[in-house]
Amino acid sequence: MANGLQNWVLMVTAQTPTNIAVIKYWGKRDETLILPVNDSISVTLDPEHLCTTTTVAVSPSFENDRMWLNGKEISLSGGRFQNCLREIRCRANSVDDEDKGIHIKKEDWDRLHVHIASYNNFPTAAGLASSAAGFACLVFSLAKLMNLKEDQGALSAIARQGSGSACRSLYGGFVKWVMGNDDNGSDSIAVQLANEAHWDDLVIIIAVVSSQQKETSSTTGMRESVETSALLHHRAQEVVPKRILQMEEAIRTHDFPSFARLTCADSNQFHAVCLDTCPPIFYMNDTSHRIISYVEKWNRSAGTPQVAYTFDAGPNAVLIARNREVASLMLQRLLFYFPPPPATELTSYVLGDKSILKDAGLEMRKDVEALSPPPETKDNIPSQKYAGDVSYFICTRPGRGPVLLADESQALLHPETGLPK
Repeated sequence: MANGLQNWVLMVTAQTPTNIAVIKYWGKRDETLILPVNDSISVTLDPEHLCTTTTVAVSPSFENDRMWLNGKEISLSGGRFQNCLREIRCRANSVDDEDKGIHIKKEDWDRLHVHIASYNNFPTAAGLASSAAGFACLVFSLAKLMNLKEDQGALSAIARQGSGSACRSLYGGFVKWVMGNDDNGSDSIAVQLANEAHWDDLVIIIAVVSSQQKETSSTTGMRESVETSALLHHRAQEVVPKRILQMEEAIRTHDFPSFARLTCADSNQFHAVCLDTCPPIFYMNDTSHRIISYVEKWNRSAGTPQVAYTFDAGPNAVLIARNREVASLMLQRLLFYFPPPPATELTSYVLGDKSILKDAGLEMRKDVEALSPPPETKDNIPSQKYAGDVSYFICTRPGRGPVLLADESQALLHPETGLPK
């Protein structure tokens, strides 16, 4: 390995998006391999606005596998990390970097250790699929470092063993996680239904209701639902198979009314399963429920769905508008009901694609204060506002899958030490 020198460091940095399921995954038939009880479909979000960046490094000078998440060292002893590392190491191939004089044989990987640094540009463990982006990026970057020859589908089966939803983050656009039938999970993989350019009219606005870590983890919640909810089993066997086919068709044909109805209905049923669990699980809060009510009133008054809402295992609302014009109207409504708290600038309250603010005619706080009640609001009933109930909004769109970052300045580890910068 590199002429017997022990001080070289070989690094790879990658960026991977998060994804939001429009047909939900909830419940495992195998806890260890993370095999789901039903298929699911998701939209990959633009990594410019929501992504994980991960740098992985290998060096003969590293004494242990180590990982840092958002600047803090975390343990790699958990089974999910170990499963991903084991699966990738056993598929590793020889690596030759002539410029650095580094030659790693296939058999060397069993005794070499890795350092991993990962950073999320959005709240972790708050119901925004941070673990999906995180494990997908871990697997994608390690696969590049260790010169794996597997395709994205095979990599998705490895990422699935870290976090189920991670398998879907290995593709951009619209992605289906096929539950599979084999006991070993070999056919439980993600497949791309359509890339991000297929339906690029869609605009997504996320209301971050809380960036706090959730009370009941998805892992615990799923286990309790599988054990106690009769609705979960009815959903998996009777409801989801039909919805999957309908959603695939809606995506293929750009049928937004069907897409919206399916997305909202599936989100509501997922949270109904959580309530049907013993003890019941509450991922949404009063603000989440208000947002649903506002969207439902608007869709009914318009005569056809303008916006779809979906909530994962957390209170944050993911709102999908049929186009930019509708997105700007949606942002006006959201800011009318949830204006920025006092002394908060609009540009730090609405993140991501800020051009939607301009489309909505909202450039300063006074523009928000001047907003009229939405037309679907009942006459003579004063509209209550809830300043501070939303932490901030993120404007985004369907996005691409994972990519390597060639610029060494974007690496999270120091190229000479392999330690966090």
